[in-house]
Amino acid sequence: MTALAFVVICVVGLFATRGLAWGGNGDVLGIRFGADGDRTRVVIDLEKAAQGRVIDTGADGRVTLALNGVSPGRGLDGGGSGLVRSYQVSSSGGASRIMLELARGGEIERRFLLPPGDGVTHYRYVVDIKATGAAARPASRPAQNPPPRRAERPLVVIDAGHGGRDPGAQGAAVNESQVTLAAALALKAELEKTGRYRVRLTRETNTYVDLYRRVAIARQADADLFISLHADAGSDPALRGASVYTLSEQGAGRAVREFTRGDNWGRDLRLPGRDPSVDRILLDMTQRATQNRSAQFARVLLTHLEASEHPLLRRSHRDAGLAVLLAPDVPAVLLEMGFITNPDDERLLTDERARRRLMKAVADGIDRYFREPSAPIMTASTPSANG
Repeated sequence: MTALAFVVICVVGLFATRGLAWGGNGDVLGIRFGADGDRTRVVIDLEKAAQGRVIDTGADGRVTLALNGVSPGRGLDGGGSGLVRSYQVSSSGGASRIMLELARGGEIERRFLLPPGDGVTHYRYVVDIKATGAAARPASRPAQNPPPRRAERPLVVIDAGHGGRDPGAQGAAVNESQVTLAAALALKAELEKTGRYRVRLTRETNTYVDLYRRVAIARQADADLFISLHADAGSDPALRGASVYTLSEQGAGRAVREFTRGDNWGRDLRLPGRDPSVDRILLDMTQRATQNRSAQFARVLLTHLEASEHPLLRRSHRDAGLAVLLAPDVPAVLLEMGFITNPDDERLLTDERARRRLMKAVADGIDRYFREPSAPIMTASTPSANG
């Protein structure tokens, strides 16, 4: 089951019942909740824009906000979900007071106002709360068993960039699509040699695969990790070194929009469909968790590339809205293995032994990611001399 499917199954019921309450009149229309493990999103629907002020941050088990410029109407109260045990909306000095009683230790991670748009006709004040402590366990409830470990070996999807009618960047002796396919086959061999992974390639020959199809392959296979291999190019032949891309915030917003519209790879997505704003919230929660895992893998990967003495760009962790990174439920990175326009990098990428050494470092990074998914990674203190 994908992370997105899990979130939809666990959360949609909360939105449909106690996680959604509507006021009869007044500027605060209602409050909705979405829970995803250690984070809960609170969406306050408003008739007009409001300025928020934090009164209680969550340190005492309560998050309290004042929304200036809107009235609470008749007031609201009810049960919450996730980290929020209950909520109450009341009047306070001409403002609306939103009080959230927490079920466990938590604090405000971020908050922002969303204007009407994408089919939603009202404003939404969004508060993200993250857990800071353990949940209180009722005395009458027996201890729960830990969730079962996934029985199957992790599935890694390797994407050899370009191919077929799209040769990619041109080096002095080879083009990018040749280099990426050779690297993908070498990485597949390294991973399969361990016996710890299932591996799938988006292409195994010099064929063209649409960008959105590459994403769909990973999603439909329920992949645990997606890595797209590329070779960089630049106008300065002296520029060299590897870099790793993860999804940017702008790209994440694009993914949510395309998935909720059913565009491209979003056509096969199964969402509740009853409330477009709920779909967007579910997707945003899933996307954020996936971005965090992707960033964690990127840091692990760069650590192992540096340890193998493979040259890196000065700013080696980058972000972009690249199409192959847009799946909201599969952690993904794009590895630029080096500059095919640099003679030294091209030699490394075309030499079989050097390529195998590079892919061994990538495989070691994948091993570390799955072995210690939450381990803090020390970043290099001395950057390389390249750009």
